[in-house]
Amino acid sequence: MAVSFPIPSYFTAIFIISRLMSIMGISKHLNNKLLPPLDNITDKLSLDPSAIESASQDFGHIVKSIPKAVLQPSSIADIASLINFSYNSSIPFTIAAKGHGHSVRGQAMANDGVIVDMTSMKKHRNGTGIWVSNDGVYADVGGEQLWIDVLNATLKHGAAPVSWTDYLYLTVGGTLSNGGISGQSFRYGPQISNVYEMDVITGKAEIVTCSPNKNSELFYAALGGLGQFGIITRARIPLEPAPKRVKWIRMLYNDFTAFTRDQELLISINGRHDSHALGYLEGSLLMDHGSPDNWRSSFFPPKHHPKITSSIINHRIIYCLEVVKHYDYQTQNTVDKELEQLLKGLSYMPGFMFEKDVLYAEFLNRVQRGELKARSQGLWDVPHPWLNLFIPKSQIQRFNDGVFKGIVLEGNITTGPVLVYPMNRKKWDDRMSAVIPDEEIFYTVGFLHSSGFDDREAFDDQNKEILKFCEEAGIGVKQYLPHFTSKDEWVHHFGSKWETFQQRKFQFDPKMILSPGQRIFNNN
Repeated sequence: MAVSFPIPSYFTAIFIISRLMSIMGISKHLNNKLLPPLDNITDKLSLDPSAIESASQDFGHIVKSIPKAVLQPSSIADIASLINFSYNSSIPFTIAAKGHGHSVRGQAMANDGVIVDMTSMKKHRNGTGIWVSNDGVYADVGGEQLWIDVLNATLKHGAAPVSWTDYLYLTVGGTLSNGGISGQSFRYGPQISNVYEMDVITGKAEIVTCSPNKNSELFYAALGGLGQFGIITRARIPLEPAPKRVKWIRMLYNDFTAFTRDQELLISINGRHDSHALGYLEGSLLMDHGSPDNWRSSFFPPKHHPKITSSIINHRIIYCLEVVKHYDYQTQNTVDKELEQLLKGLSYMPGFMFEKDVLYAEFLNRVQRGELKARSQGLWDVPHPWLNLFIPKSQIQRFNDGVFKGIVLEGNITTGPVLVYPMNRKKWDDRMSAVIPDEEIFYTVGFLHSSGFDDREAFDDQNKEILKFCEEAGIGVKQYLPHFTSKDEWVHHFGSKWETFQQRKFQFDPKMILSPGQRIFNNN
């Protein structure tokens, strides 16, 4: 519960903030003009042990970082007041916004600082957290809103965003601070390429509306900016008419060259309004120390499991190409023919194509079934030592030989999905903070591990071995959802973008208040 005292609210505010300052060791020599508005957040700053404990952990269950307090805001002004207080302190304290807590390395934590529980905002929006324009062209969405709720709200208007993440129970502000990628990215770009404007609270407590044409420096900084420049409180997301259903197909390959060649061929048809293009494309691995009957591959009909298992045993790795073609009532009579033409001549193994026909929303929310299964087995709230990489197209064959067939297969410890699929660089905007390889086509590779609490180090060691191999082989890998512990590593990661990134930090968060858990400017 929040801390409160039986004295007038103005003095309550001063008392609790003074207590917070005392805990943090902050000087009390403040500008007096800051004191009156502090009563707005008195009953929203919590020192309750259960709130502190919840804010000290994330989905990764790897890092534990304990804040001094948790702000449970009911308005954007509450967040601005907290940042304003820190900014005008002689010794500012750090602040991190936390949405659904799906980080895996403590990126949304603030050790000895204050966590802003963004989900608290949902309780006070009174149904205004997601607002769809009358013409269905865009939706104004609170940064604390989950993408699953955005989907459900926009579908009521016959519309939907076009770029998604595989898992929809993530906040809008969280994915826009990173990138937001999935099988739609080859055609529509990541989620950060699908934003009209945003409201952002900077590290100077300024509430700024920004877009490509208004306050554009902050707009491009915040998109993929890892929370370093401001807290995203609203985003205007473009919408398009939503399809009704999808043809969902998986094809299996035993040859990596054929697998990547077919992927690259299919993503070459990528016009945003090209009705012939696929709506989604991803790839994944099935390995002989896994099972085709897991949540990622339960797609396959049970009667075909024996032949899939036999093929995996024979080849040790099977590559799965997964594609989706959208359709509605106007195109239901032509979708099969269009899909047949798209897939004609592909080099998957004969007899290893499998198809489903499902509702559009069911497909987008496909991972929830895996979540529910993992929760039922006690495999959800466990360590997730994930590693997500971007690999240049020119190096993907070497990566397959050295990592998939070498480190991962021989290590025989990988649990959880291993994803590998290509994207088109032209669908990304280089003015944004996100970092990707220089080549026009690059692959995303995701090792989405789950481990026990006792064997997590084995996965961490494998991740380090993979990164070491990439460095020694000169692969030019970039991390998605990056995790580094030194400034030199961050400088190397950002490369030519580092100077701009650093200048933007000085401009929008000069006192290094925001998102210390990323350890970019707060390396201790």
